[in-house]
Amino acid sequence: MDIPATRALGRYGEQLACRYLSDTGFTILDRNWRCARGEIDIVARDAAALVVCEVKTRSGAQFGAPFEAVTRQKVRRLRRLAMLWLDALPPAERGGLSTGTIRIDVVSIVKAGTGAARITHLRGVL
Repeated sequence: MDIPATRALGRYGEQLACRYLSDTGFTILDRNWRCARGEIDIVARDAAALVVCEVKTRSGAQFGAPFEAVTRQKVRRLRRLAMLWLDALPPAERGGLSTGTIRIDVVSIVKAGTGAARITHLRGVL
C-alpha cells in the first residue's frame, strides 16, 4: 500500500472512531492535536474522564490486530501528551478535567474489502 492510500485509510479510521465514540456517549474535544513531542489522534471526555484515544486502522489482519501495535512506550508518550494538551487549555475551558482523570483508550479498526469495518475499543490500556 502506498503512502497516500495509507493516509487515506488512517483518516477514514479516525473519522469512524470519532463517530463510534460519539455514538457511545463520548464528547469529542479535539482531533489530531500536535505539539513538538507528538500527536494525539482523538481527545474526548467520557463522563469525568479525559480520554486520549489512539486510533489504529488496518486493511486486514494479516499482521495481527491493529491494537497490538500500541506499545507500553506509546502509552507512556500518550499520557505525557495528554498532560501537555490539558496544560495548553485555558483554565476556564478545562471543565473539571484534571491529570488525575486521564485514561488512554485504543480504537482498533479493520477495514477489509467492501464489507463493514470491524471496530474494537480497548478502554484504559496500560
